[in-house]
Amino acid sequence: MTTAITAAPIATTAYDDLIHAIKEANLLSSSEALLGWDQETQMPGGGLEHRSKQLAQMARMVHGMKTSPRIGELLQACEENRAITDEPASVAAVNVREIRREYDRSTKLPSSLVEELTRISSVARAQWAAARKKSSFADFKPWLEKIVKLLQQQAACYGWAKDGEAWDALADGYEPGCTAKQVDELFKPLRVKLVKLVSDLMGSGKGPVNAFNEIKLPIADQEKFVKFVAQKIGFDFERGRLDISTHPFCSGTHCNDVRMTTRFHENNVNDALGSTMHECGHGIYEQSLLEKHIGTPMGDSVSLGIHESQSRLWENQVGRSLPFWKWLFPKLREYFGDAISGLSLEQVYGGANIVKPDLIRVEADEATYNLHIMVRFEIERKLISGDMSVDDLPGVWNSRYKEYLDIDVPDDRRGCLQDIHWSMASMGYFPTYTLGNLYAAQFFEKAMQDIPDLYAQFGAGEFGAMKNWLSEKIHHQGKRYRAADLCKEVTGQAPSADALMRHLEGKFRPLYGV
Repeated sequence: MTTAITAAPIATTAYDDLIHAIKEANLLSSSEALLGWDQETQMPGGGLEHRSKQLAQMARMVHGMKTSPRIGELLQACEENRAITDEPASVAAVNVREIRREYDRSTKLPSSLVEELTRISSVARAQWAAARKKSSFADFKPWLEKIVKLLQQQAACYGWAKDGEAWDALADGYEPGCTAKQVDELFKPLRVKLVKLVSDLMGSGKGPVNAFNEIKLPIADQEKFVKFVAQKIGFDFERGRLDISTHPFCSGTHCNDVRMTTRFHENNVNDALGSTMHECGHGIYEQSLLEKHIGTPMGDSVSLGIHESQSRLWENQVGRSLPFWKWLFPKLREYFGDAISGLSLEQVYGGANIVKPDLIRVEADEATYNLHIMVRFEIERKLISGDMSVDDLPGVWNSRYKEYLDIDVPDDRRGCLQDIHWSMASMGYFPTYTLGNLYAAQFFEKAMQDIPDLYAQFGAGEFGAMKNWLSEKIHHQGKRYRAADLCKEVTGQAPSADALMRHLEGKFRPLYGV
């Protein structure tokens, strides 16, 4: 339980001026985010070239506002004010600390590099989509080469610790303090446990049937169904919306305007449901940030790992649990009629928990998902260090999938072209997905201790206690704590893979009879 902290009385024009300046910069940045959402969901293809220029210009302007010498002067004045510094967990102290962190990082980057990265990545996203459609890595390769070079320059501008590497400088922007060495130390033993678990499950000769995922259901009905679930678990459609995109994501401008997307397949409603609940986790986090702190660090999320913990918790710990499906099972008939009349609760719950090593990360089951992340981490680490060329990407990707998941990759579309992230110049990002899984498992264990009848509430279609617990413990804290510190504050334990493995072993071994 986080103790209440009384904000220090601030009678300083410097602090007020600092917050005003940062809010102005973030106001423009939120407009940039809206243009990015529009590009992925509404913009006609012919608008790409002009949109890339718009985004590049806005990125340059935001960067200029956030790196103004005046910001540095105001920060120094605030840091010399003991009314702020004497209470390091106060709203003012947290805002100053986090603005300083971003200022120090941002001032290391020339505006020309910021503008070029934005311009290239805006075009590269469309080039990736076209290359993916054709399943041709060769078409995307020149753009990825440009992005890797620019990211290497960016990392060099940031710098990294003597015992670290270039990848760390990029990861620090997504998960402050995260290093490749830390990730590697976490991933290696986790990979051994996951490979053994998957091998045991696949060798059992038992397990759930996949009937639920093979029934063709009208996409219009699926859309109504997932919107019903999204609203039920706590996403406010008066302050957000759900659209369709190739790669589901969540963005927006502030807590009262959150944009989510999902995707649909005729014969896999679980994919649409899982994707929607996943993005709802992000969306609920964004909607639960305190409105009074919009545009400041106290009105922002902790890190991508913590953000991902929210999406994975709703998708997996809630959305793939038996109590959840006991509630949702009768609703299937309301939305899909006789099409699902032959299914039992056991089949539907089992269909949500099929374990099968497969090619696509976003469609992966809980047991294999983190192995997908490990492949990407190892590759981008080598790309940024220069130990691997972009030319080698498809071959290395395919060999890792054979080694970790024992599957052959048939083409680029289902291989190294399946994710949008690298086209958006997001390297150092992927491990936050696995960190999110670790945090989610720990948070959920603690929530179950604090709310003993939580599963009974899910079975009754009641999710308010879960949402409120997350909002109090995590969302309302803004950036008060670093990710690992927040995890320890909430759960009493440092981040580890123990809770995740208890969750996976406890669910899947009984389902598969091993």
